Order: sequence, then C-alpha cells, then structure tokens
Amino acid sequence: MWLVPHFVALDVAGAAVQLFQRRRLASIYQAQSNPVFDAAMRQGRLRFGQSDIFARSERALPLVRAVRQGSGFFNLPDMDFGGRDAAFVPFFGVPASTLLAPARMARSLGMLVQPVIAEMLPGGAGYRVRFCEPWADFPGDDDVAAARRMNAWIEERVREHPAQYLWVHRRFKTRPAGEASLY
Repeated sequence: MWLVPHFVALDVAGAAVQLFQRRRLASIYQAQSNPVFDAAMRQGRLRFGQSDIFARSERALPLVRAVRQGSGFFNLPDMDFGGRDAAFVPFFGVPASTLLAPARMARSLGMLVQPVIAEMLPGGAGYRVRFCEPWADFPGDDDVAAARRMNAWIEERVREHPAQYLWVHRRFKTRPAGEASLY
C-alpha cells in the first residue's frame, strides 16, 4: 500500500508510482459530477496504462480483487468520509474522523505500507516525490492506534509544507457527538 496524503502534487505521486514501480497501481477516486471533467481526470490518471481506478461510489470488491492479483493500493487516507468505519483521533490536536480501513486492509491483505510524499518545488522548478521507508510494524493489532500513528505521521509532513496540503478537503467536517461544527 502506498500511503499518499492529500498534498497538491498527489497526482505527480500517482504518475511516479506508475513510472518507477513494478506493480500496477489500484486506487479509488471521487467521480466528478461534470462528465467532461470526470473523463479528463480519468484519462490523465490512466494515461500510463499501469493503473486501475475505481469510483468511490462502487463497492470495494474490485479494488480488493486488484490487490489480490498483485496491484499496489495507492491510498489517500486523510479525507473525512463521516463516522462510519472511522475513529476520532487527533490531527493537529483536533479530533478528526479517520478511516480505519488502511489498517484493516493492510492486515487482511498482508500489505506492506510505504508512505509517499509529493511536493512542488519553489519557483516552478518541478516536483519531488519521496518514497519513504516502509512501515515494517504497521498496522499492528489496534486499528485506532494505527490511525493515530498515520495521522501523526501526516501531521509531521504537513508541518514541513503546510501551504501544499489540501486543506479544502475539510478534514474536520465530521464532529464527535455533541460537538459544534468547525466550519
């Protein structure tokens, strides 16, 4: 599993995985309401012929099947999809609804997790993609602890380049019961 936080250059990370890794890439994407934009986005992400992408609205079975057939999962784990199959763990000191699926998938499918960070270089000088050391001891047997570790690691990367994190994803949209909206 390539663990890729939502930085502005995340599509560059997707291209790098397809061009510089031996495995096919399998990922989930949010289908766009505009069919022309959706087709352009799909075409761009599939242009190297080394990937399969599945709409978030679809079931997870095709993704799991692709992983079982040898594809690596290009996982964007830091979005708020509500409270289902998630836990509230700290992100910059604020409880953030964080999916437990990365830990569960890594464990059930025997996946090694390798974080990948893509950043834009200053002055339009291009991009840098870092394939970090794989997490040999992830996820462990505690999904909430794994989510906490993942958020802490992402937070450290965001502190390195805060302007490049996609804050527009409203990371704190879902709130614990009784807590007021932050937006």
